[in-house]
Amino acid sequence: MAVETKNSVVERIVEPFDCLHFIDGKFVPSVDGKTFNNVNPVNEEVYGTVAEGSAADIDLAVAAAKRAFEEGPWGKMSTQERSKIIRKIGDILEERQEEIAQLESLDTGKHLKFSRHVDAPRAAKNFHFFADYMISVGTEAFQDETHGAINYGYRRPIGVVGLIQPWNLPLFLLTWKLAPALAAGCTVVIKPSELTPMTATKLMEILKEAGVPDGVVNLVHGFGQGAGSAINKHPDIAGIGFIGQVSTGAKIMEEASKTLKKLSFELGGKNPNIIFADSNLDEVVETTIKSSFTNQGEVCVCGENIFVERSVYDEFVEKLAAKTRQLKVGNPFDMEYDQGALVAKVHYDKVMSYFKLAEEEGATFVTGGKRPEGLDKGYFVEPTIITGLEYGARCTREEIFGPVVSIIPFDTEEEVIAMANDSRVGLSNTIWTNDIRRAHRVAQSIESGLSYINCWFVRDLRTPFGGTKDSGLGRVGGVHSWEFYTEITNICVKL
Repeated sequence: MAVETKNSVVERIVEPFDCLHFIDGKFVPSVDGKTFNNVNPVNEEVYGTVAEGSAADIDLAVAAAKRAFEEGPWGKMSTQERSKIIRKIGDILEERQEEIAQLESLDTGKHLKFSRHVDAPRAAKNFHFFADYMISVGTEAFQDETHGAINYGYRRPIGVVGLIQPWNLPLFLLTWKLAPALAAGCTVVIKPSELTPMTATKLMEILKEAGVPDGVVNLVHGFGQGAGSAINKHPDIAGIGFIGQVSTGAKIMEEASKTLKKLSFELGGKNPNIIFADSNLDEVVETTIKSSFTNQGEVCVCGENIFVERSVYDEFVEKLAAKTRQLKVGNPFDMEYDQGALVAKVHYDKVMSYFKLAEEEGATFVTGGKRPEGLDKGYFVEPTIITGLEYGARCTREEIFGPVVSIIPFDTEEEVIAMANDSRVGLSNTIWTNDIRRAHRVAQSIESGLSYINCWFVRDLRTPFGGTKDSGLGRVGGVHSWEFYTEITNICVKL
């Protein structure tokens, strides 16, 4: 296990490694031999290579998944047998949490505190949850007295599923899609983000160790225009689960339309955090510091727009700024720090471009707005609070996906609801008030898939997760995941 030394720097028990594809139970290079570099976001140095997949590699992976689905033992196993294997995957992930957490921090630049307490344990929990869920879920039945018949639902897996995954919570979100797909009896082709390939590759070793048959899960690294596009267009892939940007979701939908695949999208958001004057501001600040800057703000449900009732606006800004200034940014393996680096140069450049835009739009930087002093290498950004922008400015409209929040005053409940709904996206919102009637009224009025009242990022894996408008298609979690990865046949029996 890792230990903390006297200077609080954690000793690494893992090292970066080169990432190959995993097809039909074997690690293999690309058909054409192409690779690309894996770059350390903390020091901007190359620390490995990654196989660059193309349509040819996707063809091999899909063929293996199709054989495993139609001819292999996976679909013929009893539910209880599959459940044991899925539970074992979770057990191994749990046993290797420190290794997984360190790999995740190496690849993403995020602080080890977050990888240890969120990414690694939640990956294990996803498999444990669906191992239990799959042996308890039932189907509907209806007795038709008029015709003397009974109808019941029979569920079967949809077949080969493509999973195209993001870079912000790489293993956590991959397992959130993979666990129910396996529980339902599907076989899978995965394309992880090209920015974070290592934990997905390590997971393939764990699946094999747990007893998942060859071909059931296949992994092809690469880029959206190559491997990703080939998944979207492949006629033998029955459904695609995607987490990522709105624009990418639109491209997937366009490319997948020729074969009418099932689609499950979890897309972007510009989530409102609404604070009424009757709430306990100290409690609000304790949670808002997390909902603003957790994982460097690279979480889909982070609250980028903070709406504060005008009578407590100045007090809230002062309290949040004081807490924000206490956050330390630096080496993700040093426990003296709270935040690490952004994931890659392309994302760092995007976030920094919004600071320039905010200046042009007339913003005031209460905190941050620049690279931390003394960190000349790596993709580090100070936690940033912006004020002075009218709602409607680009920085209040467009998802930045970094450690950046805008604080905006409001006067009435109706006004803040109108601002929250004046958006093309609708993933989540957070509402702070001690008025129980107002809490429910506002939660039911805002157009989003998730609403947190006096809390944030509290997840029960049985509940629906997903967005409205441009923030996604469908829901995942519990029965909602089950419905995506299965097809139901109604069987009518005349008695």
